Amino acid sequence: MDVALPWLAPGDPFPTPESAWGLDTPAPGLLAAGGTLDTETLCCAYAQGSFPWFSDGQPILWWAPDPRMVLQVNQFKLHPSLRKTLKKFHKSPECSVTVDKAFSRVIRTCATQSRKGQNGTWIVPSMVEAYEQLHALGVAHSVETWVDDKLIGGLYFVALGKAVFGESMFAHVTDASKIALAALVCIAKAQGVPWIDCQQNTRHLASLGAAEIPRKAFVADIQALSSEPDPQWFFESVYWSQLLPR
Repeated sequence: MDVALPWLAPGDPFPTPESAWGLDTPAPGLLAAGGTLDTETLCCAYAQGSFPWFSDGQPILWWAPDPRMVLQVNQFKLHPSLRKTLKKFHKSPECSVTVDKAFSRVIRTCATQSRKGQNGTWIVPSMVEAYEQLHALGVAHSVETWVDDKLIGGLYFVALGKAVFGESMFAHVTDASKIALAALVCIAKAQGVPWIDCQQNTRHLASLGAAEIPRKAFVADIQALSSEPDPQWFFESVYWSQLLPR
């Protein structure tokens, strides 16, 4: 099937999310190609429910899938094994969670982490540089998990007001990335953030409580949440009480 795809010159406005390729096309959710990864363009993309995702050697590709995979923080599934791990982590003085302490290390480790069923990475050098610039502006953030001052896991995300868009995570130790996600859920609950965007449906995300919602509802939520005051992005040990009642 031949389907037209808009090509963006630097500074061009994005097509509306509704114009993204549908389920009967070769790449459902594909919105446009081209443009740039400067901070203004990236913020405009996220504000309308779009994100970049492409491999090395490809042009910049922009996506706005329908439906959208979203983790409502109140629906986060804390399975018994993870609950046990979190309790142990919380009680251990050698273990800690930080926010924005090692953003570049987190995104660069995510970029090099080998993943089952994937050949290569979509976090190409231009993406790393772009999100480091977003981090410098206070728009992109990281959550890190540590044991004995060693970085064992983490994730990074984009935040516009209280609209939070998860990007990628890594783990050097079993469950280390899940601990980082659980910490982000706790921060979100404490700061009044209702959901974390997960972009696309995977079995792993579904097992943690993420579910699909219509793109139209997702975009409407962004418009409302992005105008709210920015949350305070930090983690305190007391936040674990959001998931581990005393």
